[in-house]
Amino acid sequence: MVAHAYTVAFEGVEARPVEVQCAVTPGVPAFAIVGLPDKAVSEARERVRAALTSMAIALPSKRITVNLSPADLPKEGSHFDLPIALALLAALEIVPADQVSQTVALGELSLDGALVAVAGALPAAMAAAEEDRTLLCPRASGPEAAWVGACRVLAPGTLTEVVRHYSGAAPLPPCEPGEVRPAPTQRDLRDVKGQERAKRALEIAAAGRHHLMLVGTPGSGKSMLAARLPGILPPLSAAEALETSMVHSLAGLLDEGGISRARPFREPHHTASMAAIVGGGRGAKPGEISLAHNGVLFMDELPEYPRTVLETLRQPVETGEVMVARANAHVTYPCRFMLMAAANPCKCGYLTEPSRACARAPGCGEDYLGRISGPLMDRFDLRLEVPPVAFADLDLPASGDDSATVAARVAEARARQAERFAGHAGLRTNADAEGRMLDEIAAPDAESRALLATAADRFGLSARGYHRVLRVARTIADLDGAERLARPHVAEALSYRLVAASEV
Repeated sequence: MVAHAYTVAFEGVEARPVEVQCAVTPGVPAFAIVGLPDKAVSEARERVRAALTSMAIALPSKRITVNLSPADLPKEGSHFDLPIALALLAALEIVPADQVSQTVALGELSLDGALVAVAGALPAAMAAAEEDRTLLCPRASGPEAAWVGACRVLAPGTLTEVVRHYSGAAPLPPCEPGEVRPAPTQRDLRDVKGQERAKRALEIAAAGRHHLMLVGTPGSGKSMLAARLPGILPPLSAAEALETSMVHSLAGLLDEGGISRARPFREPHHTASMAAIVGGGRGAKPGEISLAHNGVLFMDELPEYPRTVLETLRQPVETGEVMVARANAHVTYPCRFMLMAAANPCKCGYLTEPSRACARAPGCGEDYLGRISGPLMDRFDLRLEVPPVAFADLDLPASGDDSATVAARVAEARARQAERFAGHAGLRTNADAEGRMLDEIAAPDAESRALLATAADRFGLSARGYHRVLRVARTIADLDGAERLARPHVAEALSYRLVAASEV
């Protein structure tokens, strides 16, 4: 008799269905797992054997063969333990084979039969819903998977509970979704003294998901501004929260099955490797740019990152997805994020202060910022200098709007964009618009077009730079509640692009 169970293998955020076939036949006693398993899957036979022994179930003195189909698809991870055990129990006629075949299972087994949480329960639930099957997963992974409302999720704690469920002795109740995690306490924008121009740029970037580059001396407030960006971003929509959580599920970052509506804010250190930033390593796991999907990737001290890491950002910033190509895996992850970067003007940091600049000025600034290639710099929509704050200004009371007020304006601008792009797949913010759509929503009038032509001639705007100016101008118009672009919107957008261009 050949029994069948079902599980999934992960390729990026996609869960590929895998059929687990188990045959118990006469012959030399053995327990073999075939179908391109990795080391963790091959070791499942010992965990399954020990778990069954703890339940007083002895394996027969026969040849047990488990095949993971399709056989040419790599199988990685310990989540194959539970489906292998289910297929074996069905082959031994301990549980009904017809009920097992209606289930997608994943979970790691302890030697005593307890089920251990595994990564990827949310994508697995999506795959089970598409196949109209029930998902069986460990109790700790159930609240996460239950967020897929179209899928019935059962979450036992032990293999004994699984057997009792299928035998009808103690049916498992459907699992309930985990709680929505509250947003972390955000820092207020009013804590930043001065820097009104930088605050305005931060608001524009948040409203249109524009990439932002800040250049300034040490202590001028670049990192302080970045830390307050999450406080003005709108919460994730239901669809965005599900997209983001699927990536975080694969990375094992969902605590107790809770899904957060706060946008991700990732800030990797400049010593991070390419695999950590872009993705890769064992199993081609998602990197920081994918963990920042629908959120913010903040890269402090941008010139300090390895040149190879910086150059790999060019394509994901444009396309919103990244393909991690390895010898045995080609997986694609979403990475539609807002890139915010900060840098000193030179190695010592005081190039713009004559009294403190080093003797190598201005060459040290050219060498230092020259580590950021022109094509990457051209992808920043807003680039501006953050000057140092005078000591006298630090004693003044807080000025400007607080984060809640700015967040309300950002939310209104995002709502206008959501209405504008309704019905256009893949378009959510002004930063996503291109081609004919950009021409429709950001058509400059005669005065604005003349201003753009003058700026392009004088400062050498590239075609990419021209379109990015139009996107930023459209966002500024949305913040002002204007239907059409006007000269002031274009002028302000140009001012944020040309300041840092002259420095670099």
